[in-house]
Amino acid sequence: MHEAFFVQLNSNSLAELIGTASSSVCYAAPGIQAQPAQALIGLAEKVGKELITVFLDVDENVIRMGYGEIEAIKGLQQAGIRVEHIAGLRNGLIVVDGQGYSYTPTALFLEREANSNEALNAMRLTPGQASEAMSRLSPASRAIALAQADTAERKQTIAAAISETQPIPLDASTLNAISEKLNAAPPAKFDIARQVRVFQPYFQYVELSLTGAAIQKHKLAIPKVIQNIGNEKELEGRLKTTFDLIDKDASVSSKALDTELRDIRNSFTRSLGKNHGRIIRKAALPKLEERLDELRRKIAAHQETIKKDLENVLANSKALVVSYYLPIVSKNIPDELYGIFGSPSEEEIKTWLDGTLSRAFPSAEELVSNIRLEVNFKDVTFATLNRSDFLASIQAAYPEMDWAKAYDEFRAAGEST
Repeated sequence: MHEAFFVQLNSNSLAELIGTASSSVCYAAPGIQAQPAQALIGLAEKVGKELITVFLDVDENVIRMGYGEIEAIKGLQQAGIRVEHIAGLRNGLIVVDGQGYSYTPTALFLEREANSNEALNAMRLTPGQASEAMSRLSPASRAIALAQADTAERKQTIAAAISETQPIPLDASTLNAISEKLNAAPPAKFDIARQVRVFQPYFQYVELSLTGAAIQKHKLAIPKVIQNIGNEKELEGRLKTTFDLIDKDASVSSKALDTELRDIRNSFTRSLGKNHGRIIRKAALPKLEERLDELRRKIAAHQETIKKDLENVLANSKALVVSYYLPIVSKNIPDELYGIFGSPSEEEIKTWLDGTLSRAFPSAEELVSNIRLEVNFKDVTFATLNRSDFLASIQAAYPEMDWAKAYDEFRAAGEST
């Protein structure tokens, strides 16, 4: 590792590099994983914790992104190793006995740590660059760099360097507060999160439905105050009378809209079976939105068209119910009507029936406004992707696509080093 200019640094190689130290280590990165943290703790027992400087961005989101582990930081603190917080730190720096590397830390939420040299994420620094980097981190790391400088010129350069960060000593209360948040809402398992992301660019689950459009299927529950008139006492509360609000032949049918939505659903989405639902290729989303916008315009036009007809249909339906119950109520006048009218006439009974039913009947505006196109998208989840029949379902739905390649990536994304 010391000879190559471009190298790969992961948790394992960082721990190995730290293990070679004989005098000092400077570690700066967004977070720290268990392996390098344990290596630092072991080193502290050999060279002394004063010669180890650690700089981290100790933040909840850093842990959630997978740059490091909260337990690793706690371990360093318990070992007496000074940890300083640098907000927003995203680059990595490791300097061991004056030999340094600048590297890009891996966010495990996004990708697994690479093995060997399959991904080169680090660049070797010259001794001068390494000491200058340390001198600009903090007074403590500058003091170590100054002690290790082997020439007067380098000592002068280090002494003149000004810190470009504002490291703050990490206190226990900050770490405990972050721990409480992580315990309340644990971070995602990174290998699982990576596996889910393999398929996220390809498709989404989608549910398309037209609600409230089948107005012709609406039924009205006749108010109990009317239902019970003329019935035996023991039957009250047990009779449930409903009425078809709209005649099946009325010209308010949503059949054309239902048919168009079914055509859109069949054209743009595929079923993965009753246990999975329907999916859509993300590449088809823009065209789907165009078709749905067209359908929304037709729904709006349909609402305007049927509104006036619907008012007449509802008025006729109510008149039919009033006509049906008028003779029944006239023969069995309830006490309520005597209380209102004294001795109610047929016209007054009719007025009472009309008013009672009006409160139960929906308005045309209400029925029309309930017609809505429901479009619900859901992202893929690990539980769904990891089902034994998932790949077979995908291949059956889209035989034109080579899902096996994506599935191989899905498996590889879950590998942990």
